[in-house]
Amino acid sequence: MNDSREAMGRQLAREHPVDADLVVPVPDSGVPAAVGYAMESEIPFRMGLIRNHYIGRTFIEPSQAIRNFGVKLKLNPVRGLMDGKRVILVDDSIVRGTTSRKIVRMVREAGAKEVHVRISCPPTISPCYYGVDTPTREELIASSNSPEEIRRFLGADSLGYISLAGLRKSVSDTKGHFCTSCYTGNYPTDLVQLEVREGAGIGKLLEPAAVTVEREG
Repeated sequence: MNDSREAMGRQLAREHPVDADLVVPVPDSGVPAAVGYAMESEIPFRMGLIRNHYIGRTFIEPSQAIRNFGVKLKLNPVRGLMDGKRVILVDDSIVRGTTSRKIVRMVREAGAKEVHVRISCPPTISPCYYGVDTPTREELIASSNSPEEIRRFLGADSLGYISLAGLRKSVSDTKGHFCTSCYTGNYPTDLVQLEVREGAGIGKLLEPAAVTVEREG
């Protein structure tokens, strides 16, 4: 899998090159693609963001809710690596965009002169109904915003997604056998199933107008 992700990073570098000083992954999901981007671009790879799995000594907190909150993942920037540098920030996806926006801000606050966001998948415009827990269409930032609008929302100097053709090439899907519904809105089966909206706690029938159905054969 990492070989495919590195290939995605290489393809991403070919499609969206930029002059910069460092390639920094968003750990852990962005690491393989960032390695590939760095290798293809010959720009140094650096772990400019450190992922902490535990924050403090949470077992002494007075309530279970606080203890659960205390073990949330947190990213810490390495100022000594990024201060005054042009940074290419590589991640595997942008979903709602809120987390990516916070990370871009964090990197700027660490002193980065420029922040260029690179994403090793195409824009996610549709939810997955085949087992991947993705938000509803309305919550997906790319479903109603252009890459330029997303770039402005993130506060990045540039934004580049790998193309769908580039993604397929990277994973050797020459015949289009892999599902790409979340990137195209075209689903390979009739969706006679329940759509469970996040936080609703109930299911409802998916309205046919919400998707374009593409049958095999």
